[in-house]
Amino acid sequence: MQNKHQVHNLIILDESGSMSSIKSLIINGFNELVQSIKGIEKQFPDQEHLISMISFNDLNLNTLHFVDTVNKLDAINDASYHPDSMTPLFDAMGFGISKLKKYLEGKENYSVLVTILTDGEENASKEYTSPAIKNLVNELKQKNWTFTYIGTDHDVESMALQIGRASCRERV
Repeated sequence: MQNKHQVHNLIILDESGSMSSIKSLIINGFNELVQSIKGIEKQFPDQEHLISMISFNDLNLNTLHFVDTVNKLDAINDASYHPDSMTPLFDAMGFGISKLKKYLEGKENYSVLVTILTDGEENASKEYTSPAIKNLVNELKQKNWTFTYIGTDHDVESMALQIGRASCRERV
């Protein structure tokens, strides 16, 4: 019997202070994403969806899930989502993407969906730069990785181009 095609869902969730003004939008958007992933796995039984999730601000970079089954991913709410501090977006992306890339080395029969939920531009990264992230994204797009940038309250198209032409959606 052939192994199921694995779909790795990497979610990078901005938890910086500027997210406070759109907290309810982000909670709703995140929870819609959770339901979509769970629904797609049910709809396509020949696929196995796995979750990796990073939340970040410049105080913390948290790995909330790493290659976990979809049933371990829960919705967030006002009590579990606490925006604070600055936005090291490139560091969060570089950390999460590199960690999953290393895990997948030598593996086959998989694809990766990276979803970045944020309200704004980078303002606090120390390890990764825009060109480094753009190079990483462009390299991985050639290897069955898809990047989606979901943002609000800024020039979403410009930021998506800055990180390597990720598809983008603006939530209002």
